[in-house]
Amino acid sequence: MLTSAPYDTVGTDQVRLANPSLLMDKLDSLKKGLLYFAPVDSINKIDPKVARNMLKDSIYRELKKKPKHIYLTFDDGPLLGSKAIDSIVTAKGVKSSVFLIGKHAKMSKKLTSSLQKYLDNPLVEAYNHSYTHANHRYQTFYADPTVAYTDFIRAQEDLGLKHKVARLPGRNIWMFGDVKRLDGRNGGTTAEMLHEDGFQIFGWDVEWRINGKTGESEQTVDMTYKAMKKFLDKNMGLYPNNVVLLMHDDMFQLPKAQKQLGALIDSLKQHPDYNFEFMTDYPKKY
Repeated sequence: MLTSAPYDTVGTDQVRLANPSLLMDKLDSLKKGLLYFAPVDSINKIDPKVARNMLKDSIYRELKKKPKHIYLTFDDGPLLGSKAIDSIVTAKGVKSSVFLIGKHAKMSKKLTSSLQKYLDNPLVEAYNHSYTHANHRYQTFYADPTVAYTDFIRAQEDLGLKHKVARLPGRNIWMFGDVKRLDGRNGGTTAEMLHEDGFQIFGWDVEWRINGKTGESEQTVDMTYKAMKKFLDKNMGLYPNNVVLLMHDDMFQLPKAQKQLGALIDSLKQHPDYNFEFMTDYPKKY
């Protein structure tokens, strides 16, 4: 039960999970040290350390029975692979999330058309990845947070994005709700400014790299699939049962790479408890 202090008291029945809908919240409280375990006495016979581990293990056992959630994310579009991505996720019937660069949409009529395909596709949600992509000078870009913030706002307006969701170029930063996870490089202040303006900032768990010019992947389809499955099986992500895959639009210019994307989706779809989600629904909690 809850005490007047900011702790959740766990008594002699501490390993029983009375409310499965709060599994992740209870796990989060456990990790943050917000659960109080009574010391061993004449009533409580379980050592606090043992009780803590028993509770953690029981939560993970229950979570293992729950559905798993896949977030396919593509950065840097619209680019030459965008049209293929749009077609593949449509053919496979899976949700995907694209983080777009404002200036790319104006580079050609073809890319403007690709942007519109994304915006019109109910299986695709489009988010903000800045206007300039920091001109690939990330340290300099984030050194002036106001300039960087303004760059994102320009992209939001020029692209006509409906969702206040962003991913910082060159940075694996998470900032949404009360979650704040930085990657040890500059960019945190820019993320905070965006978050204060109502943006959710998302990073990634697993990255898949393919050479857009050759179609050769640094990790095979099977390696990427196994990496994602390991994240889910071992609860390695920011949230259990949720895994975010990072890819890039220009990876999928060539038919070889496009087939690999289709094969990866097919591998994931073979699991009836795997569901494809938009980043606006992250994380799915139990």
